[in-house]
Amino acid sequence: MADKQQVEREALATYERFVAQRDEVDAGKLGWDSLADFFTEDAVYIDPAWGRQEGRETIRQFFVDSMAGLTGYGWTTPERWTMVDGHRLVSHWDQILGQKPDGGQWSVPGLSILYYAGDGLFCYSHDYLNMTYIGETLKAMQWQPPAEFNMPPRKPDWSTDMPAAWRDLPHAFD
Repeated sequence: MADKQQVEREALATYERFVAQRDEVDAGKLGWDSLADFFTEDAVYIDPAWGRQEGRETIRQFFVDSMAGLTGYGWTTPERWTMVDGHRLVSHWDQILGQKPDGGQWSVPGLSILYYAGDGLFCYSHDYLNMTYIGETLKAMQWQPPAEFNMPPRKPDWSTDMPAAWRDLPHAFD
């Protein structure tokens, strides 16, 4: 088993690659589906609107479906800061929703908590956004969803459990 500092270096390096690839997605150079390659086959991804997504291929489809009508319309996700503690990584980012008439940006801050499983893969990601603030911002923007936009499910699964194979990971260095 790797020591804590080695795991932290790997987790951070993997996340930096993830962010660089997400920037390429935001720029329209890659598809959202490519980000699923950063997750284990049994990974769990929890989105604040779409809820729990289980399994790499489900996560892949979720990325495509949930971002349709947002990417290419001014939505981006720049990083603010990242910290790592063992297998756990926390990221603070902004959800940029577009440009204001005065030249500023419509922005809502968000957090992600990820767990690094090794081999350049995450087994868990939980995104946090204030969805009321998102709604208020969209209303202030007078945002109208484009035709390709997909609404989140009416009753998402909100379970936050780690994947079964990785349940002990948060305590690996206790």
